Amino acid sequence: MVQQLFQSEVFTIMFVIGLYLACIKLYRTVRFALFHPVLLTIIILIVLLMSFGVPYQTFREGSRMIHFMLGPSVVALGYILYQQVGHLKGNVISIMVAITVGAMVGIASIVGIGHLLGVKQTLIASLAPKSVTTPIAMELAGNNGGVPGLTAVIVVCAGILGSIIGPPIMKLMGIKSPVAKGLAMGASSHGIGTAAAIQMGAIEGALSGLAIGIMGLITSLLLPLFARWFG
Repeated sequence: MVQQLFQSEVFTIMFVIGLYLACIKLYRTVRFALFHPVLLTIIILIVLLMSFGVPYQTFREGSRMIHFMLGPSVVALGYILYQQVGHLKGNVISIMVAITVGAMVGIASIVGIGHLLGVKQTLIASLAPKSVTTPIAMELAGNNGGVPGLTAVIVVCAGILGSIIGPPIMKLMGIKSPVAKGLAMGASSHGIGTAAAIQMGAIEGALSGLAIGIMGLITSLLLPLFARWFG
């Protein structure tokens, strides 16, 4: 019975959206980091699917529209960016430098630490694109000898962790610039971080969305250069 329900796209979409909205309300009420709506929604879904014996493939088929909307949702961030285009004019060079350095450090740290610890090349290739939005990260991992499925999990974990600890770390460091906050969230925590950045303010959300796109482009160019280290 339950498995048949999750085969329905209408039921699955309504259930997932309803569960996510409920988790958002709970998070805003308790303000406990481990109750992050994305994390809590994932945990509840896993428990429910396993409890009722619903195969992941069945859930995936029923949630195809949600998977499809992942790409357009990233593109839609361009509208927020358009509204804040004035903040870009005087920060183009600093934005490009910051994201480029961030991408290089992110990839190099994974590759370097991985080699020092003797991590398998496949795992390094799966971890390297962790700071890029899921569709791009999975493609990059697959093209460089990684496991796309594992990369997807790592990307989500990185996004959740960044959205939880990012704001308090920036507050602790005295970072007040909305441009800096937005770039930091988008470059390190992609879509999930951008959702948190939008809650900070319109400028933060716009710059975070911009960082997602530029981070994806720069990482796509840099990762093949680093691939020789683990290829």
